[in-house]
Amino acid sequence: MPKKIAFLTAGGLAPCLSSSIGGLIEKYNELAPEAELSGYLNGYQGLLHGRSMSFPAEVKDKHEILYRFGGSPIGNSRVKLTNVEDCEKRGLVQAGEEPLKVAAEQLQKDGIDILHTIGGDDTNTTAADLAGYLHDNGYELTVVGLPKTVDNDVFPIVQTLGAWTAAEQGAVFFENIANENTTSTRHLIIHEVMGRHCGWLTGATAEAYRKRLDEWEFLPGMRLTRECWDVHAVWVPEMDIDLGAEVERLNRVMADQDCVNLFLSEGAGMDAIIREKEAGGEEVRRDAFGHARLDELNPGKWFAAKLKEKLGADKVLVEKSGYFGRSAAPNARDLELIRKSAFAGAEYALNGQSGVAGLDEDKGGEMSCIEFPRIKGGKPFDIELPWFGAMLAEIGQTKGDRAEGHQAP
Repeated sequence: MPKKIAFLTAGGLAPCLSSSIGGLIEKYNELAPEAELSGYLNGYQGLLHGRSMSFPAEVKDKHEILYRFGGSPIGNSRVKLTNVEDCEKRGLVQAGEEPLKVAAEQLQKDGIDILHTIGGDDTNTTAADLAGYLHDNGYELTVVGLPKTVDNDVFPIVQTLGAWTAAEQGAVFFENIANENTTSTRHLIIHEVMGRHCGWLTGATAEAYRKRLDEWEFLPGMRLTRECWDVHAVWVPEMDIDLGAEVERLNRVMADQDCVNLFLSEGAGMDAIIREKEAGGEEVRRDAFGHARLDELNPGKWFAAKLKEKLGADKVLVEKSGYFGRSAAPNARDLELIRKSAFAGAEYALNGQSGVAGLDEDKGGEMSCIEFPRIKGGKPFDIELPWFGAMLAEIGQTKGDRAEGHQAP
């Protein structure tokens, strides 16, 4: 009998979901052309509700079209199968039902032999929980994940899928935003970049933006200068910022350029914001995985309020590139890695190996089938990387020491 292979995408978007499905289909067309392919709609939510779609022949024949799209053709959601209370509250299971059991029974009912989960650490650790439950209950299912996240913060993955593109798109986004400095004197722009606990995307976005500026021709006689359009500060959670020294430095920038461009990781200062809100009696809402809802914390807005007076800014603008960047189709560099990971993932799955197909730090960066127990989130950005230190030196910012969190104003 032909293999029955199912796909699901979960968590937030990243520039790799559609293309990962395309890569898997391409490889299965070669290795298992008779396989029946399907996708659970909206991730684990669709699995719990038994909502899926079969991939018609047209999808197999034209899989390369998926390489040119962002988003996910089968939809996403954030669901943690071991969070019973949340699943009940959202109507994903009935009271008294165990989500893992419901999901396992649905997979068994559908006769699925291989499940591909495309997502970050939460998605793939949930897949591990599901695979373990199925094994313990006598149903063998091969589960192979692909490591998606724009934050690039998954242990032990060298490079997660979609992160390079998100950095490039964040740079494109800021090219237009930077022109807003011409609307006011003493203008502060805060570019808030995704990254709950990891500053990699913020650093990489700033680096990509500055490389794009290298290709520009400026006109100093019309006050169109590289110095005005440049990045003036990069704040990430892994750095211990001496705020007093930074404010003093940025005031000099403001005096010289009449503007300040700050690239801020959304996770920088998060702990301080939460403490301030809870001390004021305000409830900080969290998602199914226990993460504070960053869209409600608004780190950029919080820093804007703190910095406006300290920098004597006449105008402050906070802009978020997250949705713009994460929804893009992959660039050439990412697509090469996506296809490499998907091809390997299909081979692992047909060989009965469960795990995550990724570049393994513990094996010298080689592609491998990483065992689920080794997959963890929260990998910090290495601020000792030469390119990051060189960038900070060029913009006149000291790196500081590693810290648990950003020092709040």
